[in-house]
Amino acid sequence: MSVSAAIYGCEGPELSVPEAAFFRDVQPWGFILFARNIQSPDQVRRLIEALRATVGRDNAPVLIDQEGGRVQRFGPPHWRRYPPGGVFGRLSGGAEIQREAARLGARLMADDLFRLGVNVDCAPVLDVPQPGAHDIIGDRAYGVTPETVSRLGRAVAEGLIAGGVLPVIKHIPGHGRAAADSHFDLPVVETSAESLEAIDFAPFEALSDMPLAMTAHVLYRALDPRRPATTSRAVIEGVLRRRLGFSGLVMSDDLSMQALSGTLTERARRSLSAGCDVVLHCNGDMAEMKAVAAGVRTLSGKAARRAEAALARIPRRPEPFDRAEAEARFEALLAGVWP
Repeated sequence: MSVSAAIYGCEGPELSVPEAAFFRDVQPWGFILFARNIQSPDQVRRLIEALRATVGRDNAPVLIDQEGGRVQRFGPPHWRRYPPGGVFGRLSGGAEIQREAARLGARLMADDLFRLGVNVDCAPVLDVPQPGAHDIIGDRAYGVTPETVSRLGRAVAEGLIAGGVLPVIKHIPGHGRAAADSHFDLPVVETSAESLEAIDFAPFEALSDMPLAMTAHVLYRALDPRRPATTSRAVIEGVLRRRLGFSGLVMSDDLSMQALSGTLTERARRSLSAGCDVVLHCNGDMAEMKAVAAGVRTLSGKAARRAEAALARIPRRPEPFDRAEAEARFEALLAGVWP
């Protein structure tokens, strides 16, 4: 059966009969979990097995937003807390200590996810926050310079891959200047293309070898005066593909976010027509998912090859790892800084 160019969420901790039927019918490329889907390790494993069974693919991507700090879907009492990305950029001891801590934190997260069957983490955040921007990014960013964000973002990506989990660089080509939360409004950035290239684009260019990227629902006047990046061919093909050299799979951010206009069917069609390889819909609302499905096409051609290449980046066996030793070192690196 053909695979559709979509990733969907589900409503609760167990897969319902209508959800299973829908996923069997539309055959999404992957799934995404949120806090509403999580109760315990065994329950999460059962849910992931059920999701993959609907599409008949054992390696179907299962995504999670596990950054640390404000954005951590797996947490106590079953999983440890992790710091927000900004903590790593503030550690004393120099760049190598910061990099070691960031990679080690990601390796620990990957171990958590790998044990559950989650194989994609929507991290690292490569946005570079600018003065006056909305705090939707804030301490999720690893620093306030492109150099720090690039260095620590790569450390996180490497830690995830070493643990058997694919990273998703986000929010390409940069959400750090947005003066609004794209969950509720469309951020409009008036900055020149030269400034965007020098600061916002730099971390994404530095990590253009990564397998997966998520778009920003942000309108950049200098790049496309009418369309946000997610639905702009000028941004996706002209900037992401040609200017930044990103050759991996591009997924939209959540189509249900209010930064986008039009029906969900229209949003899906516009995103794919602009050059997104797959679209993402997160809230698990069945009516909304059906509307998205009406605008989604089969994953084929270059998009299918990018999807296959991304999954091929998952190592057959995670890097050797002593969990207790890693946790002790991680806590020592963060001592006195977090929590």
